[in-house]
Amino acid sequence: MKILQKLILPLLIMLVIIMVYMLYFAPKDALGSFADFDPNNSAVKEIRVALLTDEKIQQDGHGGATFFVQDKNPNTKMQVNADEVPPGIESAKILILKGHLSGSGAFHAHEVEIE
Repeated sequence: MKILQKLILPLLIMLVIIMVYMLYFAPKDALGSFADFDPNNSAVKEIRVALLTDEKIQQDGHGGATFFVQDKNPNTKMQVNADEVPPGIESAKILILKGHLSGSGAFHAHEVEIE
């Protein structure tokens, strides 16, 4: 009986840790939402989006680019100004952006990853 009493608390703690991880930290396969971003906050956050391939990607001479993406809302089309883009972005379907909303209604991506 004493062994059972000693195991209950550690098991409950482990259960809570597993639940917190699954709810907040586990990778998600769904697209994110730009509605979760505050335009007055310049904190860098991560979002998973779909690249709109019908829009042209305009590369600048310094490794950056401007392109359009869509979040989980089909009516949301957002312009992204990226500091640097990885090679092969033209053929990507899903991107992971790390950045923030800028004052012009666009998304400023500090980092772009192809999924």
